Amino acid sequence: MKHLKTMLAAAAIAGAAALPAEAHFQLIYTPNANLEKPGEIPILLLFWHPFENGHAMDMAKPNQFFVVTKDNKRTDLIDKLTPVTFKGKENSAAAWQTKFPVRALGDYIFVLDPAPYWEPTENHFIHQITKAYVNLGEAPTNWDQPVGLPTEIVPLNKPTAIVAGSTFSGRVLTDGKPAADTEIEVEYLAAEPDLATLTPKKPTVSPPPGGTLVVHTDSNGVFTFGIPKAGYWGFSAVDAGPNKKFKDKDQEEDAVIWIHANDLK
Repeated sequence: MKHLKTMLAAAAIAGAAALPAEAHFQLIYTPNANLEKPGEIPILLLFWHPFENGHAMDMAKPNQFFVVTKDNKRTDLIDKLTPVTFKGKENSAAAWQTKFPVRALGDYIFVLDPAPYWEPTENHFIHQITKAYVNLGEAPTNWDQPVGLPTEIVPLNKPTAIVAGSTFSGRVLTDGKPAADTEIEVEYLAAEPDLATLTPKKPTVSPPPGGTLVVHTDSNGVFTFGIPKAGYWGFSAVDAGPNKKFKDKDQEEDAVIWIHANDLK
């Protein structure tokens, strides 16, 4: 019986390895990236496969969660987080939720430093340091400024004012320096979360053939991607971070950014 169980486990692992690869993506989600008037916004932190509306991973309490506003002012939000359960299409997973009062005009850069996630199928930790943007009143302030993370993507286009059919460019930094020839995985939020039920809404698209969308940075750490559809797009600079080990295990440290594209009307 022990040998049978071992054979079945090996077959399951082999079968999983044969499936198309899906990109893990840390998500900072709020329903509206462009606010016309002050108000309190809901925020969901979720580790997911959003393009596929697929498997969700349990999130431990993050190391850090904060917001950066003009003049590089940081507000710590870690103690404002509430643990919740997100009920995805394939499974349920631990996530985090909060609300934040947006009052002053300008840009709000939300920054998440999650606890590293152990991925047994890849035999390493995944640590995705993530940024997302909200703007109040169409007033640009600090969207194009780095916030001093070990690795991050600095947008070269205003991340809350991208037009579907145009392009988005970003610069990957590692310890403040451009990260040349870095692989960028591209993701789309196909099924936006319903924050009342903590379930995914109906997907608006299916993943494209050919697997994960990928581009590379140039010698200056810059990449460009054509935005084919309105909605939330995520970009992950794979293994761009300087911290290659965690708890004596290999670690993939990624820089993730989410931007919002709009249709012209």
